[in-house]
Amino acid sequence: QVQLVESGGGLVQAGGSLRLSCAASGRISGSYVMGWFRQAPGKEREFVAAIRWTLGSTYYADSVKGRFSISRDNAKNTVYLEMSSLKSEDTAVYFCAARSRPTARSMGLMTSADFDSWGQGTQVTVSS
Repeated sequence: QVQLVESGGGLVQAGGSLRLSCAASGRISGSYVMGWFRQAPGKEREFVAAIRWTLGSTYYADSVKGRFSISRDNAKNTVYLEMSSLKSEDTAVYFCAARSRPTARSMGLMTSADFDSWGQGTQVTVSS
């Protein structure tokens, strides 16, 4: 397992942008899938986006498609989540997650149970 540390959260006005970073310590091998989840107060943790480490293929929740972009920097062992056109409903704690075990499962079918390492979370608050 790897250790994950998120950063970049904060307060932003609706329509604004933020970039979240997730720095991983430890070696990320080619089989890894990296993901972002979020949890709003009183709600369950929900999938936001995921990326396969080697292939770079991505998948997004419908609620963020076209507004958010996930990417990775292999040399820095870091995953990013670029968020734009932010809405008040994007307010949540955002968590970075890693799945180390190889899987052929579509990222669109993955849930939080598929990931085995988690960061501590970073708060994103969008004011309307």
